[in-house]
Amino acid sequence: MKRTLAEGVVAGDVRAASRLMRDVDDGLPSAIPELQALHRRTGRALVIGLTGSPGAGKSSLCDRLIGLYRRQGKTVGVVAVDPTSPFSGGAILGDRIRMQEHATDPEVFIRSLATRGHLGGLSRAAAACVTVMDAMGKDVVIVETVGVGQDEIDVAGLAHCVVVVVVPGMGDDIQAIKAGILEIADVFAVNKADREGADRTVRELRAMLELRHATAGPTAAELLHHGLAAAGHGAASTAPAAPVWEPPIVKTVATQEQGIDELARAIGSQLAWLDETGQRPLREAARAKAEFLAILRERLLASALDRLERERGQLDEVARRIAAREADPWSLAEELVAR
Repeated sequence: MKRTLAEGVVAGDVRAASRLMRDVDDGLPSAIPELQALHRRTGRALVIGLTGSPGAGKSSLCDRLIGLYRRQGKTVGVVAVDPTSPFSGGAILGDRIRMQEHATDPEVFIRSLATRGHLGGLSRAAAACVTVMDAMGKDVVIVETVGVGQDEIDVAGLAHCVVVVVVPGMGDDIQAIKAGILEIADVFAVNKADREGADRTVRELRAMLELRHATAGPTAAELLHHGLAAAGHGAASTAPAAPVWEPPIVKTVATQEQGIDELARAIGSQLAWLDETGQRPLREAARAKAEFLAILRERLLASALDRLERERGQLDEVARRIAAREADPWSLAEELVAR
């Protein structure tokens, strides 16, 4: 009897995993029952998020972390997200080129994804690919975001530990203040630390962390850990008190493999802190809530668009009516939601 893709994934079959990830990325309905079958077989992998501005060296750091975890005897999965071209719809998917040293390692699974227009730094299929790698038995799954900068916070709802990568001399310090991306960091990696200005970047990060502690109310990361930010409601003043993790700042030079051990230790310390303070279940609940809301949002939108096509004709015609001021978008949306 032919086994299902889910059975193949649990057995560690790389082809089955690749096929299922492709089906998920293509949005095929047949992938859903397979993911449902895998759900109870997950929850064992450590998920690490790598985020930061383009050119910060996320792929190089990812490559070095893979090597370190492999030397420790751990199996590794990587979900690397690249931007989709708004013109051709394609993506370079160049992360595999930077990590080709591990391409022949059977204990390393690298899956490249295109964003396909999805904002927040991740692909729509990223969470599902993490599920597949977890069910395969990977000890560590590294999620490298696309590097869009200010909107790149989805990874906070997907990873146990978020590493924000910054580099000296690129204005990341000022951008990070405006973006709020610092608030999702569990660990900071100041990469390319052999450049001039690295110590200044470290000082500014520490100053910003101190400033954050001086402001009233919990951070975005603390809200997320309590599952409030993902839900989009809940006053900051009513957020339950929780131990505060002070993100360590590690200087690295990925191309020379400097600071990689220190970075891995910082990640390990944060995970140990989650266990010691009882925060791990809260982080898991926040991850589950973020994944559920993403699936729900996608299903509701697909359902609404399908009904719009059936009841009002082509979506382009609706857009034409709105553009011609024959109808307004708010009324049309309210009508659709009401039905």
